[in-house]
Amino acid sequence: MRTIVIYMALIKFLFVFILILWLIRLLVRLILPSVLRNAFGKMQNQAQAQQARRPEGSISIDFVPKRDKKKGNLNKMGEFVDYEELK
Repeated sequence: MRTIVIYMALIKFLFVFILILWLIRLLVRLILPSVLRNAFGKMQNQAQAQQARRPEGSISIDFVPKRDKKKGNLNKMGEFVDYEELK
């Protein structure tokens, strides 16, 4: 009698599990294409708007770091190590 109850519970669990997986698969097939279409459409619109703002072949610099005229660039370059080339 106990084995029958265990088997019935196992069958019920498997049935519910398979049903949930099937519903998730169905929802993904219905919803995912529209989400991706919207995302790609937004990216395409942004790319077209960026191209429309500046003419082709132009170069724009967004950030120029400040230079310290007193110290120069030696501190930013790091340490130099002498080496010998081996043949």
